[in-house]
Amino acid sequence: MAGPDDELWVDDAAGPVVRPFAVARGRTRHAHKGLDLIAVVVTAEVAMPDPRTLTPEDEAILELCVRPQSVADVAAALALPLGLVRVLLSDLSDRRLVAIQRPATTAFPDHRLLKEVIDGLRAL
Repeated sequence: MAGPDDELWVDDAAGPVVRPFAVARGRTRHAHKGLDLIAVVVTAEVAMPDPRTLTPEDEAILELCVRPQSVADVAAALALPLGLVRVLLSDLSDRRLVAIQRPATTAFPDHRLLKEVIDGLRAL
């Protein structure tokens, strides 16, 4: 039993402190490649699962991502570490509760096209 002089790990405004690795059940890596800062996340248009299967962080993410948000924006809005948000988003994606749109990769132009542009600029 805790005595009156024992230090309690709580924050007056937020309540008990929970370490991020506890929220992610000890995981520090996400399963999805391409889940970078600018990937866009949106809540999927599916029936909501049983609320007992969602953590408070999951619920906050689903509510926030009704409108498309970048991974960085989700982490900032929820004041959660980026690594934790990536793990949670990966889990939600596996359950098909969010859709993740990875940024488009830019293809480099053809070498011949670049040479023609350079030659055209030199001719000016």
